[in-house]
Amino acid sequence: MDKCSEAVGMWSCITDFFTYETTKSVVVKSWTIGIINRVVQLLIITYFIGWVFIHEKAYQITDTAIESSVMTKVKGFGIYNNKVMDVADYVTPTQGASVFCIITKLITTENQVQGYCPETEKKFSCTQDSDCKKHTTKSGSYGVLTGRCVPINATNKMCEIKGWCPAEVDTIKTTPMMEVENFTIFIKNSIRFPIFNYTKGNFLPTITDAYIKKCNFDKVNNTYCPIFRVGDVVRYAQQNFTKLADKGGVIGIKIGWMCDLDKSDDECNPSYSFNRLDAMSQKNAISPGYNFRFAKYYKMENGTDYRTLVKAYAIRFDVLVNGNAGKFNMIPTLINMVAAFTSVGVGTVLCDIILLNFLKGAEQYKAKKFEEVKQLINDLIQRVFHSLMHELTFWIEFWDKKKTIAS
Repeated sequence: MDKCSEAVGMWSCITDFFTYETTKSVVVKSWTIGIINRVVQLLIITYFIGWVFIHEKAYQITDTAIESSVMTKVKGFGIYNNKVMDVADYVTPTQGASVFCIITKLITTENQVQGYCPETEKKFSCTQDSDCKKHTTKSGSYGVLTGRCVPINATNKMCEIKGWCPAEVDTIKTTPMMEVENFTIFIKNSIRFPIFNYTKGNFLPTITDAYIKKCNFDKVNNTYCPIFRVGDVVRYAQQNFTKLADKGGVIGIKIGWMCDLDKSDDECNPSYSFNRLDAMSQKNAISPGYNFRFAKYYKMENGTDYRTLVKAYAIRFDVLVNGNAGKFNMIPTLINMVAAFTSVGVGTVLCDIILLNFLKGAEQYKAKKFEEVKQLINDLIQRVFHSLMHELTFWIEFWDKKKTIAS
């Protein structure tokens, strides 16, 4: 009899374990709660459909690791100091890279040789050697200071340097090469999205040799022409060409590739934008614009080296490529759909908060909503209690029988 009762108790526990419990639904016929619930659900669904799926394309897998190569070529002839300047004269570096400079103005110091000569900057003016010795702990502008004060002309003296002489005078006023405005920049760009193994270039299939020879990029009629007039690029960057040519500056040419690979290949095309990258130098009176120095070296008949020093003011162009590509994929689609369906439940949570705390009759709603939960807890406590009592009774009887048999 006791074993039978024990078996029944164990079977009851097993059947209780394999039961299914569901939440109790309380239907509240309230216009206020009903409208709030539907409005919140509508907003959530609109957000996921409009923003997440349509605008952000959350159903796609995205590749942002764009691989790119850029080749450039500048064309045009200018006249500077009565000399005709071609590409080899005014473009540096000469490799046709994505970063290059077009020189607009030059200050040259010819026939420099190694020796001793006076400095040319006003801060090194002097009357005696002691005025120069205080500068010897620092480098001069154009050479190593010797500590001597030497005449630069009949009336003035300057500190002496050891270096390339005569020292440069970079305060000379010169007129920029204004023909640069009509020079053209040819840009050849190839890109690849490695995840999709997708490649393309900025030469569209519709572009022909005849079109290339006569087109210039503009934002209305020739949006995919790979040839850019320098003056147009400067204008698109909202800069004044005359000022830029005089002081130099850095212009960015940005090529953007935003490709939806679920659409036709013809719709994956580059977009161009332009801006000044060194805009802060315009607001700073110290070292405004962009300039650099280089030298051309020669050798005299007696073997002595001499050079021509050039200080160049230039417009530097940086061709920057960025972009991303997206394509449909089931995994992000399912993840975002689950997130959308889960988020719809936010409306229920909000309505429960309002219903149970702010509306008239909130206590009545609480009693209805949590009624079954309380009963389940009581039933569970009773079952646990009866089970423990059954086990205790079994073991008491078991020990009593064992004692009886032992005696």
